[in-house]
Amino acid sequence: MPSVTLIGPRQVGKTTLALRIGEQVPSVYLDLENRVDIQRIHDFSLFFNENREKLIILDEVQRVPELFLELRGLIDRERRAGRKNGMFLFLGSASIDLLRQSGESLAGRIAYLELFPLNWQEYGPETRNINDLWNRGGFPESLLASSDNDSIIWRRNFIRTYLERDIPALGPRVPAQTLDRFWTMLAHQQGGMINFAQLARSIDISATTAHRYVDLMADLLLLRRLQPWSTNAGKRLVRSPKIYIRDSGIVHALLNIVSVRDLTGHPVCGASWEGMVIENILSVCGAHVHAFFYRTAQGAEIDLILQSGSDKPWAIEIKRSSDPAVAKGFHMACDDIGAGKRFVVYAGTEKFSLSQKLIAIPLKEMMELAAAM
Repeated sequence: MPSVTLIGPRQVGKTTLALRIGEQVPSVYLDLENRVDIQRIHDFSLFFNENREKLIILDEVQRVPELFLELRGLIDRERRAGRKNGMFLFLGSASIDLLRQSGESLAGRIAYLELFPLNWQEYGPETRNINDLWNRGGFPESLLASSDNDSIIWRRNFIRTYLERDIPALGPRVPAQTLDRFWTMLAHQQGGMINFAQLARSIDISATTAHRYVDLMADLLLLRRLQPWSTNAGKRLVRSPKIYIRDSGIVHALLNIVSVRDLTGHPVCGASWEGMVIENILSVCGAHVHAFFYRTAQGAEIDLILQSGSDKPWAIEIKRSSDPAVAKGFHMACDDIGAGKRFVVYAGTEKFSLSQKLIAIPLKEMMELAAAM
């Protein structure tokens, strides 16, 4: 077990889950964006000695990078004394700088846990409507707001704060207005394969800069690059990744979609649902499970492939319709990759067989199966 657990990103709202680790032992919490709390750790060795028997929780730890070197000495000292884990819990943005700092100074002493926004299992399939999670996304303040208007106001403020303060604080000097336009264009192309040259021309930046912006947003866990399955050398396969904004509520805020009614009439509807389902499934998968999509030039396609070790891959089609029919191209693609199991995740509540090989399944049950892979 590690001496440190680092939990990120900052924008993910399940801080309460992280803090449960500290409920088993006395703990002390410091917010390193708070000037008073920063003063409390001015002499960190003294602070640590005064709180040695407590779990020390440091929020926004990337704001004080000089701590990492001192932490290494303290951790090694405690390890020699026989205390090998449970000393620190870090909460913070999953920026490149933060991972590099902790990786250089705390190698072998730290474990990383990526927290997703609230998923369908956590929100409550038995008592709640999945459309609320889909429309508002998984940030608790947005999801649990008293109205759709209050929810989207929170998300718009989040976007503005992230663009104007958080991203510049992490190093890259990207004009907020340009990044806002870029993020909005990605929302319009949710689940698509990006033509970087065309995207760059539309907002008057270079293709290299467009790639850099996508890399930045992926590093901050705002975007997911779903990689193509590429082990079938005998087929003409699509080689570019699909790009998803990871939280559906952020997609809708960028596109000024307030309600489910607005959403179901919008062109992004299908891609938004697909992205939401993918994020929910991946939120319960272990680190050993790898995700891909599959598409050939001939039209064979699988929305999501889950691969665990040397096991045969699972093929998953995603449909918002309550009539979960799949096209011939899905079965062709399953044969191409040698799929061990075939599912179509749909908006209904019952699990049933569509054929000998294909199972229609609600999202909740698909998540349970994925968690057990």
